[in-house]
Amino acid sequence: MRNKLLFAGIAVLAVAWLGPLPALAEEAFFGHMLMHMLVVAGAAPLVALGLAGGRWDLSQRYPAVFAPIPASVAELVLVWAWHAPALHHLARMHGWGLVAEQGSFLAAGVWVWLSAFGGGGDRSRGRSASGVVGLLLTSMHMTLLGALLALASRPVYPHHTGYGGMSALEDQHLGGAVMILIGASAYLVGGLWLTGDLLRRPKADDPAPSGATSETGPA
Repeated sequence: MRNKLLFAGIAVLAVAWLGPLPALAEEAFFGHMLMHMLVVAGAAPLVALGLAGGRWDLSQRYPAVFAPIPASVAELVLVWAWHAPALHHLARMHGWGLVAEQGSFLAAGVWVWLSAFGGGGDRSRGRSASGVVGLLLTSMHMTLLGALLALASRPVYPHHTGYGGMSALEDQHLGGAVMILIGASAYLVGGLWLTGDLLRRPKADDPAPSGATSETGPA
């Protein structure tokens, strides 16, 4: 199953990077956003789940590095930075800028998802709980950024002039809606799934209640 998930993630990357989206993203903001969402909300979770619990699960070797909440904060900073008008324009107009943007999106997405789901079924309750917070935090900041773009009264990116009969503002509104519907929803579902898993698991990692006595103690 891990191999299938990993190959599925690679297939999604191929669709995002080798299909028509890179060319579309040069003209349409919603095309750029769709490519972004396929990477961080499609390919990244599939790749991370394909690695989780296997020999390439780096979260087992470096748990301090793959901590869900710091990973989600770092991803927040990276995503908002690349959506600043200057950096967004750089990624749109220069091939090396697009490679840097998309590569960093993939690395940050895998980092967040592997931090949350790393270890497979052997992850501790503490990691699962931190994973819930990290994924829900990411869902919240994607919702906020998407809403700002979808509800803005003027274009944030002056270098976009619209696409296919849409105005620049309509194109931007559609891009914001794509971020909310795909990105924020994917991370929300991941957080809710981890919450359910956390509730189903025995509290083996929890400390014993204060004052509890052992059944094997002296008579």
